[in-house]
Amino acid sequence: MSTAVHFLQTSGNQLRSWSWLKKLQMIIAALISLGSCFLFLTPPGTYIREKLAETVIMTQHREWAWIFVGAEKRDLLITAKIERTEARGNEPMDPNMILVNKAGSTKNRTMNELIKVENISGSRWKGKKVYIYDPTTIRVVVPPKSGEGERISAMVKRTGAVAGINGGGFDDPDGLGNGFAPIGLIISGGDLLFTGYDSSVPQHVVGFTKAGIMIVGKYTIEELLLKNIKEAVTFNPRIIANGIPLITSGDGGSGIQPRTAVGQRADGVVIFIVIDGRQAASVGATEREVQDLLMNENVINAGFLDGGASSELVIKDEGLVTKPSSRYGERRLPTGFLVFDHPETYIAPRIWDGIDKINPGGAFD
Repeated sequence: MSTAVHFLQTSGNQLRSWSWLKKLQMIIAALISLGSCFLFLTPPGTYIREKLAETVIMTQHREWAWIFVGAEKRDLLITAKIERTEARGNEPMDPNMILVNKAGSTKNRTMNELIKVENISGSRWKGKKVYIYDPTTIRVVVPPKSGEGERISAMVKRTGAVAGINGGGFDDPDGLGNGFAPIGLIISGGDLLFTGYDSSVPQHVVGFTKAGIMIVGKYTIEELLLKNIKEAVTFNPRIIANGIPLITSGDGGSGIQPRTAVGQRADGVVIFIVIDGRQAASVGATEREVQDLLMNENVINAGFLDGGASSELVIKDEGLVTKPSSRYGERRLPTGFLVFDHPETYIAPRIWDGIDKINPGGAFD
């Protein structure tokens, strides 16, 4: 009997004598070893680690992205993401490319005359697409009192709106913020309700003018007022400018996430996209996938709104029709884009007036 055969027989006898727990431990160790070799020693593995890092960077725990790529690479990914976002926001808009059609703007319209909601899905995600036929029916709504944000379902019920989608970003410590600390600016009904910056500092904006023209990109408050801005919040990045897609290579660099985005066609119709994520039934989408969805709708300008656990869509008489990823259900938020049959009836309260320091809440609260 050869030495090799003897070795194999001896090893086989030893393995058979092991307990099931020891065998399981050995299998797990072998899988971890093989997985580590794949992730760290092959080009496909490196790609997967970078995508995982990009996904984590866009959450409340971006510092943990070093686990996948190391601290230096993590910082490079964050810097690259910021630079791309800033570059996309600077592209000047051509307002003449949008012609708002208000043919259906008579009051007391039916639900079908105001909006249309469709189910959408991809290889690993599910979501909703919402058409708003008259952009002047879209208003920025804020909570009714100081100290905490409000759920979109509560906003829709309180104001009698037809539908509601989450709006701009906010300071959200530990993913447990109270929804009362907005980032950037908030304008509702032409009234500047909040700004975290001087009026001469450009901010990333998603909003609408009095005529219903969508504004997306980087603007100062002074520039927005000259454009007759009526509704606006802060978020980024912009993904379509003047009919041209801004993500031309890669998938956008922010991983796979729950998403909320909005765009406007040449005829003025506004399209919101809300995609569920971080769930078995819907993992999430990339920026590129959302951009492609809106490009297929012939959108002229488009950008993202707050995503992640904040992404949601509420329809009157149906309630919440998407599945937010937060384990606590709907988040309390500082802003929402709501659709009204009578948009002029909503007057936003100035709940941030006189507050020098905003408590954003968190795990302690």
